Amino acid sequence: MSDFNINDVKLSNAQIAWRVAQDIEDGSYVNLGIGFPEMIATFQPEGREVTYHTENGVLGFGRAPKPGEEDWDLINAGKKAITLKPGASFFHHADSFAMVRGGHLDLAVLGAYQVAENGDLANWRVGSKGVPAVGGAMDLVHGAGRVAVITDHVAKDGSPKLVKACTFPLTGVGCVDRVYTSLAVIDIVDGHFVLREKLAAISMDALQSVTGAPIHLDGDVAELAVPEDI
Repeated sequence: MSDFNINDVKLSNAQIAWRVAQDIEDGSYVNLGIGFPEMIATFQPEGREVTYHTENGVLGFGRAPKPGEEDWDLINAGKKAITLKPGASFFHHADSFAMVRGGHLDLAVLGAYQVAENGDLANWRVGSKGVPAVGGAMDLVHGAGRVAVITDHVAKDGSPKLVKACTFPLTGVGCVDRVYTSLAVIDIVDGHFVLREKLAAISMDALQSVTGAPIHLDGDVAELAVPEDI
């Protein structure tokens, strides 16, 4: 579709984050990656209890403080100010990674440069911009019970971020379970992208045209619906 413009229909980052938040189960222990994924906590549904973990050694932190009320001794792994919920705890960096590697997290949500159809993830690169090294992500993708990715469907240059094979350095192999993008919700099943939800405003042909590997169907595809005022 030569006249298709992804920017005319795609979700905002806040809308994607809202959609992810709806799927996080009550009682879950969750790590949100640095940057875009951190926004998910803002949209935690009322009445749902989620315990957030950060690699630098905090379990049970809350929403970001109001501007001017930050305590810069309280930060997450992305060096952003946090608040604490009742019962929150602090611990050594090594203990934090023992929690990750020991399988004590239900979910990790990370950003991505690329996700391959077999579930490989590339979310770091060598260079002067962006995260300079893989950091804790390599532990999170293999230590958490499930791994979800939150990302725009395409890169800034318009190239697909969902691909047949990653060309950036890998964070993990076969580790991604679900991808939430600005156009769709897609699961990784048996080495394939399986479409679960898509925006009503985009056709299957248009979605496939901006995806770098075949999209498979398995039953009905739901509408990807989010609030318009966020």
